[in-house]
Amino acid sequence: MTTSRRGSRRPTAEPLAWLAFSAGGMAAALLIPVLILLFGVAIPLGWVAAPDFAHLHSVLRHPITVVVLVGLCVLALFHAAHRLRFTLWHGLRLQKARGAVTVACYGGAAVGSVVATYLLIRG
Repeated sequence: MTTSRRGSRRPTAEPLAWLAFSAGGMAAALLIPVLILLFGVAIPLGWVAAPDFAHLHSVLRHPITVVVLVGLCVLALFHAAHRLRFTLWHGLRLQKARGAVTVACYGGAAVGSVVATYLLIRG
């Protein structure tokens, strides 16, 4: 909640945006480098044996794996949306278009989250 100079309180969604930003940054910082190292370096270079398609498919179809990947995608998208919103506001000085920038950033993250969830659940 924010307070004005008069002491009246207006509830805002800002704490939720910061929560999504921090959770997305933490999840992305912990999981994405490991996935890149594993699937982008270690398996192609032969450091780790590549899993066969059936095994990898069964792991990706497991409900816990789907929940983790959906969570990673959603949190990373909202982290990026929050970072982009503040870059547009402060870096490009688009404070006059605050509403449009906010809707575009978080709306894009919401649409991307729905698409990612659909693709991961559909398989």
